[in-house]
This record gives sequence, structure tokens and C-alpha cells, in this order.
Amino acid sequence: MGTKTFRRSTVTSPPTEYEAVIGLEIHAQLLTESKIFCSCPTTFGAEPNTQVCPVCLGMPGVLPVINKKAVIYTIKTGLALNCRISPFSRFARKNYFYPDLPKGYQISQYELPLCEDGYLDINLDGIKRRIGIIRIHLEEDAGKNIHDGDYSLVDLNRAGVPLMEIVTRPDIRSPKEAAQFMKRLRQILRYLGVCDGNMEQGSLRCDANVSVRPAGSSELGVKTEIKNINSFRFVEKALEYEIERQINLLKEGGRIIQETRLWDPKTETTQSMRSKEEAHDYRYFPEPDLVPVEVSPDLIEEIKSELPELPHEKEERFIKEYGLPPYDASFVSEELPIAEWFEKAVRLGGQPKAVANWIMGELSRLLNETNLPFEKCPVTPELMVKLLNLIDKGTISQKIAKTVFEEIFRTGKDPEEIIKEKGLVQITDESAIEKVIEEVLKNSPREVERYRAGEEKLMGFFVGQVMKLTKGKASPQLVNEILNKRLKKEA
Repeated sequence: MGTKTFRRSTVTSPPTEYEAVIGLEIHAQLLTESKIFCSCPTTFGAEPNTQVCPVCLGMPGVLPVINKKAVIYTIKTGLALNCRISPFSRFARKNYFYPDLPKGYQISQYELPLCEDGYLDINLDGIKRRIGIIRIHLEEDAGKNIHDGDYSLVDLNRAGVPLMEIVTRPDIRSPKEAAQFMKRLRQILRYLGVCDGNMEQGSLRCDANVSVRPAGSSELGVKTEIKNINSFRFVEKALEYEIERQINLLKEGGRIIQETRLWDPKTETTQSMRSKEEAHDYRYFPEPDLVPVEVSPDLIEEIKSELPELPHEKEERFIKEYGLPPYDASFVSEELPIAEWFEKAVRLGGQPKAVANWIMGELSRLLNETNLPFEKCPVTPELMVKLLNLIDKGTISQKIAKTVFEEIFRTGKDPEEIIKEKGLVQITDESAIEKVIEEVLKNSPREVERYRAGEEKLMGFFVGQVMKLTKGKASPQLVNEILNKRLKKEA
């Protein structure tokens, strides 16, 4: 019964009868230039099996040498996630055979990991939840199997890439919480510069352990493990499906078996991969070719002093220091390059709310349309502030500013140069605007009557007509002032 495909439509039990218990095991490839135990590069996308050597190929007689930066990056992550850093840790051999693991064992950490007993706070729909972290340990990644019809190939470029595993406590209670935890964790890893978080490339991926139990119960149910989920959306969908599958089984009188399952995004179902009725005996024992890792208090303090302002800290400061609404503060602190761009623009004189609005609006739209990362944004904070100053002076309207901004994005030119080239200077000549308003009122007698009869919302119609005739160049402030005077005068 545990392996049949379940369809959501068969669920009859109210979700409140059961609660989910979820724990995550997140694997993050570290942004080191070389692998964890050898000097081979870690560049993604190289030709298969071109970034290998006798060490990561598992040849007899070779000796691993620990990558110090990988250890420092793991400690840095542990500190950011409120972990206790172990003064003494060591590596172990985890023995199991797999085609993409040439040695027949993986060098990992077992009973003495680098980081333990931490937590990460998340906020979901205004409710704060603290998710405990059991451990963070360091290990080597395996290669990648490529299955194509009747044959399989193996690419060992990934074998030996430093991999950090972050294991949570079973504190997560919903698929949305799990996805939010993953998003917040990815954000922190990117702020720290220890992982690029590219889930589509496999540098951040997740295994999820999930069980269900009667609501209010303190006992844990039988868990299943969903392997290698590589997007926030799939994390949420896979857990939703698996929770409902387990509830359905229990309602039918079936039994949940401990097993490993895979998420199939095409069918949006989890499929049984292998049974785990009994825990595998990986025959862990201390890695004889590596000395234990000793971390001094001085090194921990040095790493701690180099930690950047973390996303939640930056978000809170933006609210307090710049008066941004919580949503705006969250948006502009989402990625470190965005936050730095925002702050530079504000330091140059940009009004915080105005700068945030342009980031959330036009800038995000253009970056999405051109598929550019924020790091390659062609609009500098200096050009943004120049544009804002031109709006404030009345040189151009907000509408014209959008046209100018798009041209800045496309060419990188100075806004004043663009305005001059395209003749976009705002019309502030009252007599010129009055002539246009005269024409609009003359051509709209019915609307004028309705306005005088109390339909004041028609003011937007008149303003729109004036802006249309002036191609958006008329000063909106002057247009409103003159229209108000004319309509009241003739009422």
C-alpha cells in the first residue's frame, strides 16, 4: 500500500485531524575555487570528467588534504545560524557503494560535526517561528549519474566539491514553512558569500523527512524521506502531496512504511525509490588520512567579526532608519546587491521610499524582462538619484521619467542627455497649458456638465486628456491647479 500512487481527490479527512512533522536536510555546495580534498577546480558546466585528478577519482594510494576555506565557510554559516562551534571535530568514512562515488566511501562527518545546536527564525504570514538546527557538517559531494535510454554515464566533475549539510530539527509543521525556511536560508548563504544558491544547477538542494500524526499528539509517526528537491516550489508541492498521501493511507487503515521517495515534477507525485525499514549501516569510522580539525576561540572570534549584517538585521534597520514599510524593507534587503544599491542611492540623496519604489517597480520589471541579475544592473545609483532630482525639480513628470529610466537601462546614458536628445522637458509654461486645457474643455461639454453636477471623479479624465495632447510633457501639478480653477470658475 505504501508505494501506490495517490490522487489528491481521494482525501476525505479534514487536515485539522492530523499535523505534519517535517525536518529538512539541506545540501549547499560551497563557493571555494578548488575541491575539498584536492586542487581540482569547482567551476560549474565544464566538459564531463575534465575537472578530476587521482584524489577525486579515488585512485589507490592517494591522500586527501583539507581545504581550509571550506572549513571557514562552514564555521561562518554556523555562526550566522546561531550554532555552537565545536572546538574539536573530525572526518569519518561513510561506507557505501554507488556508481558516482569512486572510492566506495564518502568522507563526511559523523559524531563530531563542526557546528551544532543552532536555529533560524522565519516569519510566515506575520507569525514568527523558530526552527532548530541539529548540526552543520562538511563532506564531499558525489559525482552525477546521467541516464539516457538504455545506458548510463557518470560525470565526476562534481565529485569532491565541498558540500555543507544543514540538518534541522523536526520543528516544521507545514509545506509553506519548509519553503520559507529554505528561502531564508538561501538568502543568508548568499549574503555570507559561501554558496551561490543556484538550485537549478544543484548547488543548493534539499531532502525532506516527513511524517503525520494526530493533531495534539507528541509521538512521532513513521517518516518518509523525499530526496533531492531542487526548487522552493517543488519543496512545497512535494510535501503537500506526501502529507496528503500519508493521511489518506492512515484513513484507509493502511500503514506508512519508512522509505525513500523521489518527487516527480511531471506527475506532481512522490514515487517510492527504496525501502528503509531498517537503517543502513554505513560503518562509519574516523578517516585515517585526515587529522582532526581543531578550531581555536581566536579563529571563531575572527570569523565572527567578519560576518556581514544579515538579511533580517538589514530589514529591521531599513524600517527603523529609513522609515520603509515592512514589505519594502523586505524586498530591498532580499539580495545583498539590491540592498547595497539602495543604500548607496539613499546616501547620494535619494528619498528612501522613492528609491525603493523604483527598485520594486520599473527596475525589477526591466531586469526580469532582460533576464539580468541585479549585479549586472546597467542603472547606477548615481543615475537613479539624478533622475529623481529631475522629477523633484519639475523638469520631467513621473510618466516621462519612466521613459527616461528605460532609456538609461538600455544605454547607460545620463538622464539629462536623454531628455535633451528626445525633447522630453516638462511643459511648465502656464499659458501653454491653459491653451491645451481650453481645447479639452471645449471638446468635452458633456463631461464638464457632469463634473459641475457633482461627478468630481471626472477630474482624472480631464487630466488624462491634457496629458495625452501634450504627450505626457505637461506638469501634472500645474494641470491640476489650472483645471481646478477653470472648472470652479465656470461652475
